[in-house]
Amino acid sequence: MSAHTDHRTMRRVLHREIAGTIGLLTDEHDFRAMRRYRSFAFHDHTAYLQQVEALLRTRASEGSHTAVALFDPQEYAAFCADTGLDPDQASSRTRFTAELAAAGPTLPYEGQPLADLVPALVDEAVRRATWEYASTLLTRLGACASCGEDIGRAAFTRASHLLVRILDTAGPGDRHLVCSVTGTPETLVAVLHADQDPDGETRLDEAEALEFATVLALGIATRGPAGLVMRTSAPGTADRVYGWRVRGEGLEPLTAGEVFDAYCTDIDSGDLISPESDVDYCVPPDLGEEGGPAPGHLH
Repeated sequence: MSAHTDHRTMRRVLHREIAGTIGLLTDEHDFRAMRRYRSFAFHDHTAYLQQVEALLRTRASEGSHTAVALFDPQEYAAFCADTGLDPDQASSRTRFTAELAAAGPTLPYEGQPLADLVPALVDEAVRRATWEYASTLLTRLGACASCGEDIGRAAFTRASHLLVRILDTAGPGDRHLVCSVTGTPETLVAVLHADQDPDGETRLDEAEALEFATVLALGIATRGPAGLVMRTSAPGTADRVYGWRVRGEGLEPLTAGEVFDAYCTDIDSGDLISPESDVDYCVPPDLGEEGGPAPGHLH
């Protein structure tokens, strides 16, 4: 083997060792916003997505790891203004994408169709934005005027405890939890999946759990309208749906009728949704005194 061939072989090996990130313009509106830059060479969003998917497949076939990030044109313009970069340069887009890889939500490309990856990426971005917004609101609450305790931190501790109690007292099976808080300027929704392995151990995503506890904490701290619904699924049995409303620093169980109304009503329109078959709407399991409404001391 010649030295030249050996060097090319080594470069190919090194190429496979490099992890990359692609900033993806997921919708037509964002794509049009980027077309104002002459250095942005694409003219058709569908063709752009096809080219991105082809690139992802090629990199995967070569053994390269690629993450996909959500490219926001407004955030990009602000980034260029803050850093003094020319937004009409491909190198500036590369710098911004590197920032996304370091701090923004990303998903690894694992051979899935782009049609499946895009919704998952958008959901990940929404989750991150929800968590950041809820965290900011909790921080702004400051300290309790009477006791000096940090209201947000105390509410998060309480919410984390309640979440553990819910998972500990739930029946066997996989759990899907949704928490919504409507007492803030914007309605916030957090979702948590907690599955059981064959040994009965609960598996959950730590980032999801953190975001869920943060949104629940905001409901506790603000005393605003907030609620929590849990659906459990186990082989051979009907799914069960439970619900609570946030009351004080605890959770007040909903009746089976209230759970049915909450689960079968469209959040945005208020219209009734047809109930699913093989689903039981139930009174939640007892969380014990520690899960019930507690005397308020956060304010």
